[in-house]
Amino acid sequence: MNQAARRIGRSLALVLPVVLVLSGTLAVTAVPWVPRSGTQMLTASAEQAAAPGDRPRTPHEVVRDRLVAELQRENPGVALTGLQKEIARRPSLARHCVSIARALGRAAVEKYGPARAHAYSRPVCDTSFAAGVADAR
Repeated sequence: MNQAARRIGRSLALVLPVVLVLSGTLAVTAVPWVPRSGTQMLTASAEQAAAPGDRPRTPHEVVRDRLVAELQRENPGVALTGLQKEIARRPSLARHCVSIARALGRAAVEKYGPARAHAYSRPVCDTSFAAGVADAR
């Protein structure tokens, strides 16, 4: 009898984990992870959600837009100083410095014209501001 109990125990030890894994796998595949079309799932941030089709803005886009607005209110020198401070404060933005400075150069040309905008040039991001001014001409 002791031998039979041992054999049953070994069989269960081998079969039971397999049964549990398979039943768990089948249970997970039966859960509707993706909502069916026509249904809507709400999240905790649904109140702050953007309009459909809008994508979240990246940090460098936010900085660029803020600095262009600052350029419109003040002057390109203030915006370029702001860019230098942002890069110093958040070094991860350094790889976007060229595109931000070019955008500032184009915005300066729109506001001041090419000759006056070029007067604000300084070596921020390897003269990318000046390149933006030249692009807008």
